[in-house]
Amino acid sequence: MVRLFGSNDFFRLWLAQVVSALGDWIGFFAIVAIATRIGGSGSGVAIGVVMTARILPGFFLAPVAGVLLDRWDRKRVMIACDIGRGLTLAVLPFITTIPQLVVASFVLEVLTLMWSPAKEAEVPNLVPEGHLATANSLSLAAAYGTFPVAAAIFAGLAKVAGGFADNDSLAFLPLTQESLAVAFDVVTFFLSALLISTMALSGSSRRSGQRRPIDFAQTFHELKEGWRFIVVNPRVRAVMVGLGTGLIGGGMLVPLGPLFTSEVLGGGTAGFGLVLFALGMGVALGVVVVSVFQARLPKPRAFTVAVLVAGGSLLLGASMSSLAPALVLVAVLGAAAGCAYVLGFTILQENVSDHIRGRTFTALYTVVRLCLLIAFAVGPFLSGVLGGVSGRLFGGEVSLGELTISVPGVRLTLWLASVIIIVAGVLAGLVLTDRKNGERDSLQQ
Repeated sequence: MVRLFGSNDFFRLWLAQVVSALGDWIGFFAIVAIATRIGGSGSGVAIGVVMTARILPGFFLAPVAGVLLDRWDRKRVMIACDIGRGLTLAVLPFITTIPQLVVASFVLEVLTLMWSPAKEAEVPNLVPEGHLATANSLSLAAAYGTFPVAAAIFAGLAKVAGGFADNDSLAFLPLTQESLAVAFDVVTFFLSALLISTMALSGSSRRSGQRRPIDFAQTFHELKEGWRFIVVNPRVRAVMVGLGTGLIGGGMLVPLGPLFTSEVLGGGTAGFGLVLFALGMGVALGVVVVSVFQARLPKPRAFTVAVLVAGGSLLLGASMSSLAPALVLVAVLGAAAGCAYVLGFTILQENVSDHIRGRTFTALYTVVRLCLLIAFAVGPFLSGVLGGVSGRLFGGEVSLGELTISVPGVRLTLWLASVIIIVAGVLAGLVLTDRKNGERDSLQQ
C-alpha cells in the first residue's frame, strides 16, 4: 500500500477524497433533480441559475480563500468543510424555492473551494517528491473516476425509493430518490471528515502554533503577494496557461460535441456518447502512463509535449468526416489531457513553497472555472458566428483541387481552439525548458 500511495497518510487522504468526490457527484445529481422538480416548466432556467451559483464563488472568493488556507490549519479546514457540506446537504429536502436552492449551492461551492486546494497544498507534505505524479494520478482518478459510480448509485436509489413506496408498512415515510441521495451524501461527507481527523499533516501542525488575528491590511498584502508570485513566476504562469487553454479546447467538446457528431460525423446521439467514452478512456490511459513512467519523465518537457499533442489531436479530430478515426483522435486528446493535468499539478507542487501553495492552487481552480465557463458559453456562440461567416464567404465548404472540405461553424470553432492550445503549448515549452527560469523560480521563493 505504501509503495503505491507513498505513505499511509496519503492513502487515508485519498480514501477521504474518494468518499468526498462520491458525495459531490451524488449531491450534484440531487441538486439538478430538485431544481427540475421545483422549476416546473422553467426547469431549464432553474438548473442554469443553480449551476451559475456553483461557478461564481470561484471568481470572487478564491483569492481570499487562498490567503486563509496559507494561514489556517488545513486539516481543520478540510474537516470543517466536510462537516459543513454534510449539514448543508441535510437541508436540501426541506427546500421549496429556487432562491433557497441557489443559496445552498453557493454554500456548498464555497466549502468545496476551500477543501480542494487545501488537499492539493498538503499532498507534497505527505509523499516523497518522486511520488508526486503518481499521487496526482490517483487524485485525478478519485475526482473523476467516481462520476459513473455516483451516477449508478443515484439511479439505483430511484429503485430503492420505489421499493419503499410499494411497501405499505413503509409508505408513510417521505422517502424519494432525492432524499435518499441526500442522506447518502451526508454520510459520505461525515465519513470523509472522520478519515481526515485520523491523519497527521505536517503543514497543518506548523500552522497550529501560528494563529494570528485577522488583519485585513495584512490579508490584502498576502493576497497581492500570492498573485504577484503567480504572475511573475514563469513556470507557474506557463503551467496555468497550458492547463487553461487545454480546458478551453477540451471543454468545447461538451457543448459542441452533439452538433459535431450529428452534422459532421453522422453519428447522432449515440455517436456523441462514443465520443465522451473515448475521451474518458483516453484520460484514464494518460493517467496510467504518467503513473508508470513518472520517475523517468522530464516533467516540464513532457507537459509541453502533452499540451501540443492535445492541440494537434483536436485539430486532426475536428478535420475528420467519419466517426471511427475521430474517436481514435479524441482518445489521443483525452490521453494527452490526462498527462498534462497530472504533470501540471506535479510541477506546481514541486516548484511552489508550502507557505504560498494555498494561494497558488486556489488561483489554479479559478483559472479552471474561467476556462470551462468560456468553453461552455463562448463555444456555441462562436460556432454560430463562424458558421454564418463560412456560409456567406464559402457557401459552407472549401474546394482544394478535387478535394472538397465542409467548413461548418462547429468545425471552425474546434480548429480555432486547437490552434490556441498549440500556441500555448509552444509558449509554455519555451518557458518550462529554459534553465534560467528554473534558477529564477528558486530565488523568488
